[in-house]
Amino acid sequence: MTIGAIALLVTLVTAAGFTLFGLLQAGRQAADLEDYMVSRNRIGGWMAFATVTASALGAWILFSPAEAGSAFGGITAILGYCVGSAAAVGLFAEVGPRLRQLMPQGHALNEYVRYRFGGAMYWFTEAVMVFYMFVYLAAELTAIAKVLQLVANVPLAITALVVITAVFIYTTYGGLSVSILTDGLQFILIVPLLLICFGATVVALGGFGNAFAPVLAAAPELLSLDNIGGLRFGATLVIAIISAEIFNQGNWQRVYACRSDRTVRQSFLASALLILPLLLIAGLLGLLAVQFGLQGDTAFFGLLQQLNPPGWAVIGVIVLALALVMSSLDTLLNGIASVFTIDLMRLMPGQSQRVLRISRLLTVLAGIPAIAIAAQGYSVLYLFFIADLVCAAALFPVLYSLYSRHQTAPNALWSSIFGILAGLIFFPRPDFSPLVPIPGGGDLLHSFAAAVVASTVLSFAWAQISRRVSKSSFRFAQLQSVKRYGQQGTEPMAKP
Repeated sequence: MTIGAIALLVTLVTAAGFTLFGLLQAGRQAADLEDYMVSRNRIGGWMAFATVTASALGAWILFSPAEAGSAFGGITAILGYCVGSAAAVGLFAEVGPRLRQLMPQGHALNEYVRYRFGGAMYWFTEAVMVFYMFVYLAAELTAIAKVLQLVANVPLAITALVVITAVFIYTTYGGLSVSILTDGLQFILIVPLLLICFGATVVALGGFGNAFAPVLAAAPELLSLDNIGGLRFGATLVIAIISAEIFNQGNWQRVYACRSDRTVRQSFLASALLILPLLLIAGLLGLLAVQFGLQGDTAFFGLLQQLNPPGWAVIGVIVLALALVMSSLDTLLNGIASVFTIDLMRLMPGQSQRVLRISRLLTVLAGIPAIAIAAQGYSVLYLFFIADLVCAAALFPVLYSLYSRHQTAPNALWSSIFGILAGLIFFPRPDFSPLVPIPGGGDLLHSFAAAVVASTVLSFAWAQISRRVSKSSFRFAQLQSVKRYGQQGTEPMAKP
């Protein structure tokens, strides 16, 4: 049997295993719209920690940190990935309990924005969330397709279709509760397999010292903490990742799924601490590839081919990649469907079962275009940067509204738009040449920093002026009347 046939068989068996596990778990509980989208206050302890960690990771950790280490600045760029990803998860330990307290029966960030601001800011936030999650979805599916192509020359379209079909089956049937349970199983596989992968690679290269000695000799700047290029790239990643993950509905679903505010804090903080070393390990695999002249997002897989590993090692990498990608895909598919549920409930009040059926259909429809993108093997990096820029501009206006009663809808919307415009001035073209020919143009760090600073300054200053010249302010108590899906009641109005 060829390596390609073995890889495809392992993919089918692993995907089928996760699907069967998910279906068995789904069969033990009745699914209504509330449980399908939120699983409110259901999880605690180890399971909360596992689902937060598994959903935060994805097949991208086998590509992006390795690319950062080998091509964009070495160890400092890797640390940027580590800090940005950990900080993004850790931030929910603060903002998660805050939203739970303000809107205890809530479901989503865009739902909060609707009741807090309404109108244009609501549609703007919903568009940002869907765009970011879809790009993430397409990137994950493309990543797993490339893994099988690089390791065993399996066609991209076959891998994409097999993997997302498996995720469709258990996600559309069981919703968030099943996604959380499968995350637990995937977490159990991800951590040891990544550690084994790193350990086996170091051993194959002759031990830790021998493994890194050629890198130090060929490109010492990659292992230096004084690498300015790496520091700049790392700072860019910190801003981009934190901004984007705030608009990932999968995170907010898990905030509400946690048993208590304390569970939210503990699970997200513990996950942040674990993500740091895991991403460092993934990035170091890219650095090790430099000694063979390899760099870019496929550095680790090029290293794998150079080492000519035994069959069991290849199988381990495939299982690791599948566990990573499926833990992200089910989160993203369910998250995208969840974003639209509030609109469906407004169109069909009191018809939660019908909305549930439509939500299941939306889960599938969200994934179909991603299959076509993954089959082409396109790079979605530039789309990610666009999504990150918009998220960076909206970050402070949205989060500040959780704490300031004087933040108004025009303030939030125009501060976000002003931030986007400020960021676009420095944003690069697809070939990373300046979009606007000015000093500092075409620089992602300048672009993201400008978006954050501009929107933050305008939003904060506007709120302070409103506080002094206007006696009106938003009453957070209004959010207490938000109802669970399927419950009847008057919706709160987004007004002072």
